[in-house]
Amino acid sequence: MNPADLGLPVDVPSTALFTDHYELTMLQAALADGTAHRRSVFEVFTRRLPEGRRYGVVAGTGRVLDAVENFRFDGAVLEFLRERAVVDMRTLDWLSSYRFSGDIWGYPEGEVYFPGSPVLRVEGSFAECVLLETVILSILNHDSAIAAAASRMASAAGDRPLIEMGARRTHELAAVAAARAAYVGGFTSTSDLAAGFRYGIPTLGTSAHAFTLLHDTERDAFQAQVASLGKGTTLLVDTYDVAEAVRTAVEIAGTSLGAVRIDSGDLLLVAHRVRQQLDELGAKGTKIVVTSDLDEYAIASLAAAPVDAYGVGTQLVTGSGHPTCSMVYKLVARAASDDPKAPLVPVAKKSTGGKTSVGGRKWAARRTDADGVAEAEVVGTGPVPQALAGKQLLAPLVKGGEVVAREPLEAARQRHRAARAGLPLSATQLSRGEAVIPTEYV
Repeated sequence: MNPADLGLPVDVPSTALFTDHYELTMLQAALADGTAHRRSVFEVFTRRLPEGRRYGVVAGTGRVLDAVENFRFDGAVLEFLRERAVVDMRTLDWLSSYRFSGDIWGYPEGEVYFPGSPVLRVEGSFAECVLLETVILSILNHDSAIAAAASRMASAAGDRPLIEMGARRTHELAAVAAARAAYVGGFTSTSDLAAGFRYGIPTLGTSAHAFTLLHDTERDAFQAQVASLGKGTTLLVDTYDVAEAVRTAVEIAGTSLGAVRIDSGDLLLVAHRVRQQLDELGAKGTKIVVTSDLDEYAIASLAAAPVDAYGVGTQLVTGSGHPTCSMVYKLVARAASDDPKAPLVPVAKKSTGGKTSVGGRKWAARRTDADGVAEAEVVGTGPVPQALAGKQLLAPLVKGGEVVAREPLEAARQRHRAARAGLPLSATQLSRGEAVIPTEYV
């Protein structure tokens, strides 16, 4: 949910400078030689998944739509470009009335993708499409990396809830985007209030070690927290001696204490000891939350532990070792001339060094077996085979410059859950491996 949806005032800044210098110089040269208005098709895809990953997760689509809507060259932006002599006056005049008027198709947010999947297709004139490259890639590369890490962690956690707690481990604006992407990938809440305000994600949090250290004794800290937040609160029990803290917590809050949090030590061992102690004290309904540099592997190792929820920070907001998806934005087709009716000509980079691409305006579909389990990502430029007509992945997002695919964030979250469930079981394995299904070009 956006603040505007709540009737709150929102200052929406221009996204026009979230771009690279050379995109504007390309525009200037294209305007000068008459090619700027040729109908063009750009596609976003990745040549490979991060090492060891078996699928990717599309996230950030909603933020891309916001960025495209707000891609406007207002007076201050134009003055900056003029002062720096980034482009000439003719180009500045063209930019002053810039509005994206083309079409954007894409994999719906939360969908999974594979090498070569055309996760986004941007169509319009070369001039209006080329300017969007950097802002689109910066959003999709970041958010999809976080969502993929979140998805792996959610698979490892099973039915146990995951709390996103990474705001202090990344840029303050990236933290909000990361919380959103993590929610798409399967997390249930965030500690970041800005993410809760902007996107309606549930927020959680109680206290840190500083609150315990502020008081003369741990007992005083627990008494203050319970008095303020109620017996259902979560008490942090590893500031000093864990066993003593658990005993004190139950004495103060009683057997209806909501939860205890463990943030250090051998989590597997400590969790078992704490569960046994809580049960012996009669607090059998008190939950155990664990934090402390968790990733999907640590979460999986705690599957047999009496843990009720996980809080994840650093490893999540850094993509658990893969902070980007290496998505690229490439021109794959352009008109043979400026004539609006001119046919599209496939184009592609053919240089050596592993950076080749496949030209042509593409469709994509996911072929499934008799049980409905995905068996191949099929990408083509010609007619769609009849057997795949109802399984196409690209959906309209923007038509004639107008956004047509707004949806609640919860829809993307549920879509991802369904998409992941439709993959072969090996998709959730944490062992290193190739993409769980192949990409076939037809």
